[in-house]
Amino acid sequence: MTPGDDVPNPRGGPRDAVVWFLRTDHPAIMFFREAASSALTVAMVGMLLFAVSGVWPPLVAVESGSMEPNMERGDLVFVMDEQRFSPDYAYGDTGIVPRQEADGNDYRKFGGYGDVVVYEPGGNGRTTPVIHRTHFWVEEGENWYERANPDYVSADDCGDLRNCPAPHAGFITKGDNDVTNNYYDQARGISSPVKPAWIRGTAEYRIPYLGWVRLTVAGSFTPGTTTVDASTNGNSLAAAGNDTDVALSPVT
Repeated sequence: MTPGDDVPNPRGGPRDAVVWFLRTDHPAIMFFREAASSALTVAMVGMLLFAVSGVWPPLVAVESGSMEPNMERGDLVFVMDEQRFSPDYAYGDTGIVPRQEADGNDYRKFGGYGDVVVYEPGGNGRTTPVIHRTHFWVEEGENWYERANPDYVSADDCGDLRNCPAPHAGFITKGDNDVTNNYYDQARGISSPVKPAWIRGTAEYRIPYLGWVRLTVAGSFTPGTTTVDASTNGNSLAAAGNDTDVALSPVT
């Protein structure tokens, strides 16, 4: 470095230039250095979470109230590949434990029996994903009316119930909020039975309030985060076009 000047010595070569960059107090360089360091830290945290979860993005922010009181608006939720660490009593090879199987094995997630999953309605990746609880599995052509909780359907028989008989095999799902989501997703027309291929992962942990950062700064993007809403299309996770479902989108 040239004595008295906060610039690298042009004769010092690349090594001196790197040392100068790391040590200089020049305001512009300090700003760039700190910004680069922060971006690298965020990227490393995102990659670490991905390595653990097997899902990208591994974090989602809850936008609506369809899973209240077990998930709240503004929660940041960690999502994991459904095949990782799944118990032996998961249904078939899906890695998912629906409510009916969970009840007999005392398997609870987020205050209730059964896995909570993030899924793409109809398998359409361009729709907003939904985060709801799995209740039971149905086979293609099955009349699942008799297996349904009568409080969660608004029909007198299978003929009056949406998606009954089941158009294909999959999970029957529902939001935990019995006020805004009083019926199964399939009875409301949010989705047909959820195929395993439509599932992005299972919700594992939640951090209250941290998701509000993403929800407040909706236009920003942080590696490793996304938002979900159970009812709208777009860059958020949602469930069926209203504010009665839960959503996940990029979080800052």
